[in-house]
Amino acid sequence: MPALCRDCLESFDDARRCPACASPRIVAHRELLTLSIAHMDCDAFYASVEKRDNPALADKPVIIGGGRRGVVSTACYIARIKGVRSAMPMFQALKLCPEAVVIKPRGAAYAAASREIRAMMEELTPAIEPLSLDEAFLDLSGTERLHGHPPAVMLARLIRRMERELRLSGSIGLSHNKFLAKIASDLDKPRGFAVIGRAETMDFLENRPVRMIWGVGAAGQAALERAGIRSFADLRRWSRRDLNARFGNFGERLFHLARGEDRRRVTANAPVKSISNETTFFEDTSDPEILDGHLWRLAEKVADRAKAKGLAGRVVTLKLKHANHSLITRRIALRESTQMAHRLYRAARDLLDQVGAEHPFRLIGVGLSELSNASDADRTDDLLDADAPRRSKAERATDAIRQRFGPDAIRRGRGLR
Repeated sequence: MPALCRDCLESFDDARRCPACASPRIVAHRELLTLSIAHMDCDAFYASVEKRDNPALADKPVIIGGGRRGVVSTACYIARIKGVRSAMPMFQALKLCPEAVVIKPRGAAYAAASREIRAMMEELTPAIEPLSLDEAFLDLSGTERLHGHPPAVMLARLIRRMERELRLSGSIGLSHNKFLAKIASDLDKPRGFAVIGRAETMDFLENRPVRMIWGVGAAGQAALERAGIRSFADLRRWSRRDLNARFGNFGERLFHLARGEDRRRVTANAPVKSISNETTFFEDTSDPEILDGHLWRLAEKVADRAKAKGLAGRVVTLKLKHANHSLITRRIALRESTQMAHRLYRAARDLLDQVGAEHPFRLIGVGLSELSNASDADRTDDLLDADAPRRSKAERATDAIRQRFGPDAIRRGRGLR
């Protein structure tokens, strides 16, 4: 049975612990490497942002909400153990957990953290359907060739990056449709990774309560119970005609959900505004060769994503982070849009030379923005670079080889540094 270590991302056959790092944080499933529809849900998002920004709150129960006459927006897991829940009246929450620290919501801080998470998601796929600041559906179908890894590995890498770079955690639900992916993300919180495969769908749902259906609130649940429907097994005993007669349009949806069927696509609400990629070093470095090698690989990844989406961009961004987490960003506008790796690399390299490397960096990233259709890109060669036509021709040839034989079929020398 395929298995994945969520700590070191090693793939192997089923085992109790990772054979590479001995971690017990393993996810194993027969369909692990073939499923591609996911739901990512941050763990107690607002409270987690507050604890991250104020370490003194780390071991304390935290409730985000209004005064005593308000309601709970969310609560950390320490408070949840005491029975505190979202939408609970604040006076009731404080009776259950009188020692809780109550914090008024800081919308700007949560939105900023959400944008950082969204940027990480966009490096995986453009098919992102956000549901709120702290959760989204992702469709990674067809991305394995681009990333060189199946969706499950890329999702585990996303969560690891969130924890390492943003100090925020999330839970993943992976399945073959949105309905089941959303259910799965709630099965193993916090820091969970749950899978519901095609083959097990009917058995998995059989005795589950119908309140698991997203959008069925207290009133909907009461209506179903009046009809004698408490579980998915109860729901399956109803014919499609009877469900439609009893519940109207929702009856048709209930008929399909009872069988784990959901044909809704993951639909992005907004076009991709930028493409970027970054890497965090295991050890801070100012070594020019190491930085140059990473710069080329990042430029190549950004270019690959741009080409895959038929996009090009006119603004190149270099992102650097020092050991103390201070951030440096530099941008340059090109004369015309490009999707070529060698042009991205040259622009980013010029920006790096301007910044210098007197102090070591812990992170480096390359981005491309002001995106447009690639049909209008790379039409003229750089007059200051006589070798530009040759490099463009070589890159197109390299792309063709990698598309046919895989991403590792051919590599540039500087990318091996």
